[in-house]
Amino acid sequence: MRVGILALLQESNTFISGKTSLKHFQQDVLLTGEDIRQHFEQAPHEIGGFFQGLKKAGIEAVPIFAARAYPNGIIEASTFDLLVKQMMEGLEAAGSLDGILAAPHGATVAENHPDADGFWLGKVRDFIGLDKPLIATLDLHANLSRAMVDSTNALIAYRSNPHLDQLETGLRAADLMARTLSGSIYPCQAAAFPSLAINIQNQNTNEYPLSSFYAQINAASNGPDVISHSTLLGFPYADVAEMGSSAIVVTDDQPEQAQEMAWAIERKFLTEKDEFEPEFISVEAAIEEIVANPETRFTLLDMGDNVGGGSPADSSILLHALHDKKIANSFVCLFDPVAVKTASSVMIGEHVDLSIGAHTDEQHGTPLECNVKLLSLHDGKFSESKARHGGFTNFDQGPTAIVKCSSGCTVMLTSKRIPPFSLAQLTSCDLDPSNFRVFIAKGVIAPQAAYRDVCDRFIQVNTPGATCADMTQLDFKNRRRPMFPFEK
Repeated sequence: MRVGILALLQESNTFISGKTSLKHFQQDVLLTGEDIRQHFEQAPHEIGGFFQGLKKAGIEAVPIFAARAYPNGIIEASTFDLLVKQMMEGLEAAGSLDGILAAPHGATVAENHPDADGFWLGKVRDFIGLDKPLIATLDLHANLSRAMVDSTNALIAYRSNPHLDQLETGLRAADLMARTLSGSIYPCQAAAFPSLAINIQNQNTNEYPLSSFYAQINAASNGPDVISHSTLLGFPYADVAEMGSSAIVVTDDQPEQAQEMAWAIERKFLTEKDEFEPEFISVEAAIEEIVANPETRFTLLDMGDNVGGGSPADSSILLHALHDKKIANSFVCLFDPVAVKTASSVMIGEHVDLSIGAHTDEQHGTPLECNVKLLSLHDGKFSESKARHGGFTNFDQGPTAIVKCSSGCTVMLTSKRIPPFSLAQLTSCDLDPSNFRVFIAKGVIAPQAAYRDVCDRFIQVNTPGATCADMTQLDFKNRRRPMFPFEK
């Protein structure tokens, strides 16, 4: 048996002006053939799960195409067309295959294909025909489409946010493929699409209400013929018709049971929709909490500049707040290649005037004009060995400067946008996380996997920006209507 492996992963924020181009994939992952195996086989990622699971089952894994880029704006039409062309050419050259394991993200948007994942999965289905299994994994934030469901025999999504079960998800998909090819099961799936968008602030699967919600769904979705069930939260920063929550149930040749169970999850979503309404914490309230609790170590989650949601990573709003209050032993990482270049022009230990942050646009604050001391310079490359959000193992944030403001705030300035998924981002630059009392992490749920080891409390701060937590403030044109919370 030979099973092909395909992947095209990118989370697309349609509310930011910048677009994702070929260079963004080249900076992260753009691989074919055996290079995919070398990069992912031991990674805590669903593709790693594909390789490991197929090997365990005695099935030959045939790596064909893998592309991944950090969350950003929509993919340029020419880039998306080229990626799909390379994928299909690789598929044609792979020879006879018995099935396909695929890793779409589920919230990818291209200029010419709003449902980008549904489009390329459909192309793969057309190529392999109806008699070969196509089984795919999805990010928990997928905006599920009917085309994704119709193109595949089974879809399996992550179950945790922060995403720590990607390897497990890939292993589940590979096991499902093995059992399908052996003839021991015949997977069929059904989906439901409740008119509900879940606020990003309430998407932590370890906390109420989702912890309770998932526990009840898991208990109710067990059955002798149930192979898999997935509850998708959706990605609210994509203005597409598919935006919102959804449910997928896969059974062993029991289509009616699959549909009834998917509809049951939909009913539960809608019955409990009010539980997903968040309470927002202002910048002022967050700073007051820090000042009032000097012995507590905090991580401020900058929701308006959520790099994992595609934001520019250079909001200065919380930095200004910490600087103005002179809160010492604080840390923030900002994307600012100009400031890196300026800081690099002086010797380590010297002072230099910098204009820090807020250079991308006007919705993320104003630059902090500050005289800083240059602490160190680095190449910006680091690795993470543990399972962390996104399954990333190797990072490159470009030339990096560590500076310290007069207020006592340490600022990491990077030449590339980088999400705060790993504490190795600090330790690789000779920074000891235990030396800081306050961290600013540009995310909502994802950074918590790394930062929970070094802080006592997280505060999700309702900052303005491209990923503002209050989705009712976003100018949607294409979403479904009516939909909660927009239409109560």
